[in-house]
Amino acid sequence: MTADATFAPAAADRWHEAEHVLRFGRPLPGGAVELRWRGAALMGVVNVTPDSFSDGGAFEHPRDAVAAGLRLVEQGALVVDVGGESTRPGAAPVDDDEEMGRVLSVVAGLVAEGVVVSVDTRKPRVAEAALAEGAALVNDVAGLRDARMVEVCANAGAPAVVMHMLGDPRTMQADPRYDDVVADVTGYLLAAAERALAAGVPSVVLDVGLGFGKTVEHNLALLNATGALAAHGHPVLVGASRKSFLGRVAGVERPADRLGATLAAHLHAARLGAALLRVHDVEPHRQALAVAAALEGRA
Repeated sequence: MTADATFAPAAADRWHEAEHVLRFGRPLPGGAVELRWRGAALMGVVNVTPDSFSDGGAFEHPRDAVAAGLRLVEQGALVVDVGGESTRPGAAPVDDDEEMGRVLSVVAGLVAEGVVVSVDTRKPRVAEAALAEGAALVNDVAGLRDARMVEVCANAGAPAVVMHMLGDPRTMQADPRYDDVVADVTGYLLAAAERALAAGVPSVVLDVGLGFGKTVEHNLALLNATGALAAHGHPVLVGASRKSFLGRVAGVERPADRLGATLAAHLHAARLGAALLRVHDVEPHRQALAVAAALEGRA
């Protein structure tokens, strides 16, 4: 593995040929200290919650969640993102102990199978415990607002996904407003990334937080700005999977019926330079990305 963590924005080349790198401060399963890939890779979602907006209550036992994560890897996921607290609009918070009870055995089970695991949490105690079980990175929907989360990631040598959220899940969709949504969100993410890297976090991924305190128009503007955000030099994660703004645009009420809308949004983001796509449906995304890359390669 090389030590160079330079990120090449897809805008400088064909999107499927652009190289992306994520550095770690400790070895991954197999001994590598970085992930390096081309094009848009897939982060598969495993929610071990009773109330997530799309797949809450899907797993009755941790072994079912582990099996689901392994299926996502078989289908082509580079990373499996395990979450134990719903952050849908209006969701109530879960205490640390309950969240850890939901996620830790799932994290440990996936890591034992050699899976690169991300823990989806905004709580430093939960992140620290999951990292101790072998999780490789932290997906913080609170955007590293808590200095303790930065410290946890730095101490563990774990990269962080820094996501923008306006307010918190209980309040974020109550009339969200920005002076300039792209400039405001970009400024927040870059400042948070700079603080994290200065504190010793080995690398960061930026996520504009689609649906987290944004209107339909905000979300569409941020999707269209994916290339501009990627040009700042950090891998960009886009997570539009099954979200309500896609339902509003496409006229689809049930989250599980929004695969077509999700694929359209994610292919658009990939062409603009997204490095990671956080998805519930890995296999259809793998197929769509493969065909899109093949078509562009022949253009």
